[in-house]
Amino acid sequence: MAGSEAAWQAAHMGVDVVIHEMRPKVETFAHKTGNLGEMVCSNSFRSDDDEQNAVGLLHWEMRAANGLIMATADRHRLPAGGALAVDRDPFAETVTAQLTSHPRISVSYEEIDHLPDQGQWIFATGPLTSPALGQAIQAETGAEALAFFDAIAPIVYAESIDMDQAWLQSRYDKGETEEERTAYINCPMDRDRYEAFIDALLAADKTEFHEGETAGYFDGCLPIEVMAERGRETLRHGPMKPVGLTNPHQPEVKAHAVVQLRRDNALGTLYNIVGFQTKMKYGAQTDVFRMIPGLQDARFARLGGIHRNTFLNSPTLLDASMRLRSRPNIRFAGQITGVEGYVESAAMGLLAGRMAAAELLGQPLATPPNTTATGALITHISGGAEARTFQPMNVNFGLFPPVEGLRGGRRGRKDRYKAYTDRAKADWQAWLRQSVLDAA
Repeated sequence: MAGSEAAWQAAHMGVDVVIHEMRPKVETFAHKTGNLGEMVCSNSFRSDDDEQNAVGLLHWEMRAANGLIMATADRHRLPAGGALAVDRDPFAETVTAQLTSHPRISVSYEEIDHLPDQGQWIFATGPLTSPALGQAIQAETGAEALAFFDAIAPIVYAESIDMDQAWLQSRYDKGETEEERTAYINCPMDRDRYEAFIDALLAADKTEFHEGETAGYFDGCLPIEVMAERGRETLRHGPMKPVGLTNPHQPEVKAHAVVQLRRDNALGTLYNIVGFQTKMKYGAQTDVFRMIPGLQDARFARLGGIHRNTFLNSPTLLDASMRLRSRPNIRFAGQITGVEGYVESAAMGLLAGRMAAAELLGQPLATPPNTTATGALITHISGGAEARTFQPMNVNFGLFPPVEGLRGGRRGRKDRYKAYTDRAKADWQAWLRQSVLDAA
């Protein structure tokens, strides 16, 4: 995501770009193709609400900046209530086609295993940095790269879901169309089934880590077994919460817990189990997930899995222009910088691409103000966060400076978030206008 967006932005500013992509020659655990912009975990870009949600605001900023990732996501959008979910394969194919057909962009399919001394480089290595490049980064920074473990949710064939037990409904019937209001498949559990499911989840065979590896997880993408270990009710207040849903098969019975599945392709033939990232071994997954009512005969297009992600301690290593302090010809972008999520990664690519191009054109760009979603993220990773405890971060309003004069508390939250987004949109548009003038 980040590398694709960086290349697109730099090319549109008038700079020739070479994308170096090691796939498909060098494969990873998570990727299945050699396409640029391939989605390896969820197919969701999360909330698209640009007035009450920070990630929705980030969507808006990227659209305003002619973002390739957001334009392609809109083109391949799937019904998902108030969220932005995409048909993952056509999405990646379109991103690849847009980049490879651009007159200023070329693609070299090779692995880069070192940090070059010459030229302007952006390293946007995504969820899995190759071991050789990781070693080169460690050698340069003089410190071990931080790591956490990321998990992937399973995908189910829709035709194998028992719709006599499951039903179609978005939480709180959210969405402007009937298709959006019925974007999720819901599988209900009563108390006894839920308790049996938790028991099976806790007892299932899990992936073991190699000696010396520490299983540090990002809280926004925890394996369901880790959530269950934190308390038997944790899943009921997380991905299995039953609120906002009514079972039409038994409208008078309130489910104790509900498992949701979200459409994963435009045909509606594949659904992913929402929030069910897992480190269970494959055999255990099929046994445990078939305990869910409606999934007793489920067939899986892809089972879940777990893989190691690497990210930098960016507050100590990167400046406000995303450059490596010790090697200013090298920028980092995307998940390796310590942002989490497709949109956040792409936004850092957008910023890195514009900044690298502007520098080459002799008109360096100022960092966007921290009142914007993009600016709040880059401020956080380039020095706003505490280096000693730095961990991957999604965009959220806690990263924004307060708006003066607004009342606090729960009742004032809607007004406060609207004030954040109004201010951010004005400041982002001003930054875009200035960046065009500076780079012209």
